[in-house]
Amino acid sequence: MKRRDFLASAGAAAVLSAFPLRWTKGAFGQGRKILYFTRSAGYEHSVVARNGGELSFSEKILVEWGKEYGVDVVCTKDGRVFDDDLDQFAAIALYATGDLTKPVQGRNEPPMTESGLKRLLDAVAAGKGVVGFHAANDAFHSHGNEVSPFIRMLGGEFLTHGKQQEATMKVVSPHFPGMEKLGESFRLLEEWYAMKNLASDLHVILVQETAGMEGDAYNRPPYPATWARMHEKGRVFYTSMGHREDVWTSDIVKQIAVGGFAWVLGEADFDPVPNIAQVTPGANQLKR
Repeated sequence: MKRRDFLASAGAAAVLSAFPLRWTKGAFGQGRKILYFTRSAGYEHSVVARNGGELSFSEKILVEWGKEYGVDVVCTKDGRVFDDDLDQFAAIALYATGDLTKPVQGRNEPPMTESGLKRLLDAVAAGKGVVGFHAANDAFHSHGNEVSPFIRMLGGEFLTHGKQQEATMKVVSPHFPGMEKLGESFRLLEEWYAMKNLASDLHVILVQETAGMEGDAYNRPPYPATWARMHEKGRVFYTSMGHREDVWTSDIVKQIAVGGFAWVLGEADFDPVPNIAQVTPGANQLKR
């Protein structure tokens, strides 16, 4: 894709104005594929729910983003994909809840196998990138004091949420790809997750400002809401945003998500030095 054509694609110019020059030359590399896995073994969000054979709302959005940036997005709810050829995918995006190795009554969505889960984690450790949206950290929950291997990979675990409300995201890593023109903070109406088991090596990008938020879930110090980390050789990016359809059509959320994809795909250079102790010192403190 030529630079002038890339910049002319729908909505791309505004997003790319903040991004490294390398993005404007060849997009994300022609012929690369991203797997988008949206199976829900718990609550299924409307943005990943399919109507018959039609792709869900967020699947359609990611497919369109892929077309803009020269990437083929492959969408599935079939857990057997992780027993297949994962080498064909440059990165894996996740919006999946619950124990994904369990069947779901009433849905023809084959579960992951235990070996498939291990192959996913091994692939990330070996260098495959991961992008997690919203409910991705509501999968494979920890038990007792033992943090599950999946949560250790992703970097944090869903705990609860309060009512949907407008809240502030504080930008604490303004040089991470996609963040350069967001300013010091922004406000968004969203279903904001409260989390636990936040890893000590997170590079925090956006902080959930809890002051003024309604509900006991947020009666705690500010904590990470979007982050990056290295899982051995693999790049991991997670954002808690993505609950509703209008969130997925937000220009801000697109810029954040595309920046995350650029980093996990190696299209943007950034060293995710851990900063959680500095920017959210009370991250795992669940009460003020």
